[in-house]
Amino acid sequence: MPPPAPPTELVPSERAVVLLSCALSALGSGLLVATHALWPDLRSRARRLLLFLSLADLLSAASYFYGVLQDFAGPSWDCVLQGALSTFANTSSFFWTVAIALYLYLSIVRAAREPRTGRLLWAFHVVSWGVPLAITVAAVALKKIGYDASDVSVGWCWIDLDAEDRVLWMLLTGKLWEMLAYVTLPVLYLLIRKHINRAHEALSEYRPILSEEHRLRRHTSAADKKLVLIPLIFICLRVWSTVRFVLTLCGSPAVQSPVLVVLHGIGNTFQGGANCIMFVLCTHAVRTRLFSVCCRCCPSQPSAQSPAGPPKPPAPSKTGEAQGSRHTPDELPVT
Repeated sequence: MPPPAPPTELVPSERAVVLLSCALSALGSGLLVATHALWPDLRSRARRLLLFLSLADLLSAASYFYGVLQDFAGPSWDCVLQGALSTFANTSSFFWTVAIALYLYLSIVRAAREPRTGRLLWAFHVVSWGVPLAITVAAVALKKIGYDASDVSVGWCWIDLDAEDRVLWMLLTGKLWEMLAYVTLPVLYLLIRKHINRAHEALSEYRPILSEEHRLRRHTSAADKKLVLIPLIFICLRVWSTVRFVLTLCGSPAVQSPVLVVLHGIGNTFQGGANCIMFVLCTHAVRTRLFSVCCRCCPSQPSAQSPAGPPKPPAPSKTGEAQGSRHTPDELPVT
């Protein structure tokens, strides 16, 4: 590996954008955790996995926020601490993202039974928390985490670029798992989508149930779109980090491009915000309940009261739709 390029300087505007991305990601992750705590009937197994992913993303966003805010100019104890926390959280996020895809594949395509999925959840915990923790502890013990001159980050600390085996540790502490996720996620979600389409074709043979078929077609279409977006958004967010990693290995000055720096900063820090958009704002059951809570929290206007009497209670069909939609194919990626 050639000697590293001069340090990448962060201008205030770049730092502000990345800090905003960290804050939005933390807010989105916190909102996902809050919805899990507020509505027990939405606590399906896949959403429980999403909870653990949100916790990892929350820790990742917080540690990145501190690193970008500090904009370390050299090695220090808080640089090592921030680098260790972000390494653990970021790597754990990769594992939980793949774990959700694997769980959905086994549940939908392989139709895994309850005892088997229960054991699988324990395996997910051991791997998704244990492997990142072991890697991080080893990196800290061997003094591999430190100041990296922002060439492979955006102000935060990661692997010390003065370490002789820095490439190996960059791979072990994130890049290897990131590139494996680029391949694993699209394959798993394409297999899930193929299975759903095949099931829909089988159902379409029953022509007498036209109304039910139309409803299933609408929900399946929404599920298909979400299945495509999950790996696509992950790759679009994370690819800029990989690009700068490759440019750093090549010793290219393009690693300091302001556009790449900002895209890298947003991509590494906004995963929690993207998950919130997909699994809260774009999920009907959760979105309806969240808006209902927000409306109740807002003070009512006196002029809104009608002289005819108090407002009418909501129709039962709406509540039933909000509570029952989690069992439809529209919720396949998140139930």
